[in-house]
Amino acid sequence: MTTSIPDLYIEFDGRPATAEDLRIPAFAGYGHFTAMQVRDRTVRGLDLHLDRLDSANRELFGLPLDGGLVRGLIGHALDGAGVRDASVRVHGFLPPGTTETVTMVTVREPARADGAPQSLMSVPFARSLPHIKRPGEFCQIHYGQQARRAGFDEALLTSPGGMVTEGSITNIGFWDGASVVWPDAPALTGITMALLESGLARTDRPSVRRGVTLDGLGAYRAAFVTNSQGIAPVHRIDDRPFDVDEGLMKLLGRVYEDAPRGTV
Repeated sequence: MTTSIPDLYIEFDGRPATAEDLRIPAFAGYGHFTAMQVRDRTVRGLDLHLDRLDSANRELFGLPLDGGLVRGLIGHALDGAGVRDASVRVHGFLPPGTTETVTMVTVREPARADGAPQSLMSVPFARSLPHIKRPGEFCQIHYGQQARRAGFDEALLTSPGGMVTEGSITNIGFWDGASVVWPDAPALTGITMALLESGLARTDRPSVRRGVTLDGLGAYRAAFVTNSQGIAPVHRIDDRPFDVDEGLMKLLGRVYEDAPRGTV
């Protein structure tokens, strides 16, 4: 087996992508996806990924998306790319005029997150249908680029009144000295966020949901972001600095490492 992946390996419904297949995401991109990191053919929270895909497929297309089928398609794409470690995305589409879901699996090099402290720039934007993870989010991409051009690592999305919702490609959590606090606002429940939430509860350190505003950030001692690549502390939101709480990050790291895995 090879140890590296071509820039991007793509399969549609278990076969290598053709030019005709690629017209689907290019010209009929209404759909949804999930993103995961595969290590030695295992995925943290695999069942949550499969549930996300099935739920979104039912909501958007009125069709189920079988978890066993998806698991097999991921494994087949990994075999096709000749790797056991990878960044994988699974997309569901229903092209116009069709009645069955088309499933696209993409395989790239595995992400190597370094956990470096992140800086966030707040922006006045909240996603519609935020519980659906979907491709081609223009405003998320736009504000993420604007943040990086301004010297930040990520954009922090806020709804009217300065309510914190989520990052452009992350969830955000806060530490008030006693509890992990997730913003109580419409946002995508990321898989890593969900794993931390359930894992903290199993260690008798339940996290809480609470409204968080930009004006109220002074109530929190630390902050962090999560996505499919892992967890990173936040050291600045706009011009407000945050200390990196090493104890908190070690706790979150342990919970994340102990999260259940599934095989693909």
